[in-house]
Amino acid sequence: MEIFYYLVFGALSLVVLALELSKTSKDRITTSAAFNAFKNNYIVVYSLMMAGDWLQGPYVYFLYSQYGFDKGDIGRLFIAGFGSSMLFGTIVGSLADKKGRKRACITYCITYILSCATKHSPQYKVLMLGRVLGGIATSLLFSAFESWLVAEHFKRGFEPQWLSLTFSKAIFLGNGLVAIVSGLFANLIADTLGFGPVAPFDAAACFLAIGMAIIMSSWSENYGDSSESKDLLTQFRGAALAIASDEKIALLGAIQSLFEGSMYTFVFLWTPALSPNEEDIPHGFIFATFMLSSMLGSSIASRLMARANLKVEGYMQIVFAISAATLLLPVLTNILVQPSNVKGGSMSFSGSIQLFGFCTFEACVGIFWPSIMKMRSQYIPEEARSTIMNFFRIPLNIFVCIVLYNVNAFPITVMFGMCSIFLFMAAVLQRRLMVVAESHKSRTQDWSAMKEMDAESEPLAI
Repeated sequence: MEIFYYLVFGALSLVVLALELSKTSKDRITTSAAFNAFKNNYIVVYSLMMAGDWLQGPYVYFLYSQYGFDKGDIGRLFIAGFGSSMLFGTIVGSLADKKGRKRACITYCITYILSCATKHSPQYKVLMLGRVLGGIATSLLFSAFESWLVAEHFKRGFEPQWLSLTFSKAIFLGNGLVAIVSGLFANLIADTLGFGPVAPFDAAACFLAIGMAIIMSSWSENYGDSSESKDLLTQFRGAALAIASDEKIALLGAIQSLFEGSMYTFVFLWTPALSPNEEDIPHGFIFATFMLSSMLGSSIASRLMARANLKVEGYMQIVFAISAATLLLPVLTNILVQPSNVKGGSMSFSGSIQLFGFCTFEACVGIFWPSIMKMRSQYIPEEARSTIMNFFRIPLNIFVCIVLYNVNAFPITVMFGMCSIFLFMAAVLQRRLMVVAESHKSRTQDWSAMKEMDAESEPLAI
């Protein structure tokens, strides 16, 4: 069975390499030297930030179990992280618009470094504090950096189309290559070199500190609405009003919550789905394969977004539909394939089918990230960008907390079926977003044409 894993990983590696090397002039965007320097600086920082996040992932649960906590205790720690992201993270993340996005990015580094430091303590209260700090940091990671990038990109006068290049490269490296290398490096220092499960957290703190030094030395500050007359509650009201009054923003938030909620649920469920009878599966190798699939998706996204005549709103409908089909596979295989009751052994036939589907889903995830970033840059108003982005994460965090709390209450097939329905709903809403966006664009063009006609006829009236 190991040969099968190596074949899948090797085939994906060759496809990703071929896609990157075979890009033609149609797939590339001509840019300036100043933009390339700006883009490379951001990608280095983003990759360091993601390395600080990815290094921790493989050993969080294991470290808690080594300290003697049971599944229920660990579950409460995870719920605290998502709950903190929803409550405190939303407030702290929203301050980025008012107090500055660069400051918010530095705050992310400091908060996450402190969270890593708490992992040295076996005390439950200290670990709970670490999860709260980690939740705040997560909100900043997924709002402050993107908000800073978009504002700085346009402040420096770069072309709007170039923004998609930065998004796709950042995801290709930060959510793909860096994730794979971080997983291998964490395994090296924790197991091979024998430094123990807390070592990856110390390494994460080092990478975060390096990234923070680069931010402090090379980034300029930018703001959303820095008006002193607006307090935080007024900011929240303004963001809520923007979402309620603009259907495009509301649709975008719903789409993001549906997809990311399904994605995080998948993270919890893929292991028991592939080994329902305690089959011996290479978790680290499968995780690396998933990340490689995500790299494939981001490479495809960069090609799609480079085509000026291809709309993100159009192809994302197909991506969401494919995602819905892939997460329906566990339900279908449970119905159509005779389940095995033999404990242990290698991955079953149905598990192999699901693995193929899960890799396809991860490729869709790789397409989703840069594409949703591009749509957010188009539709979310600059003055409340971080605030609105953190509003989008509130239903996501509520959903994940509910799933974590009830993860043993429903069969895996029911959970996957629910995720498939959510992704189908995302496809429908994406279709609606495209219709609304095209209608708005048409009205704007008609209004501009009428103004030009009025301007041309005005001298004649005089």
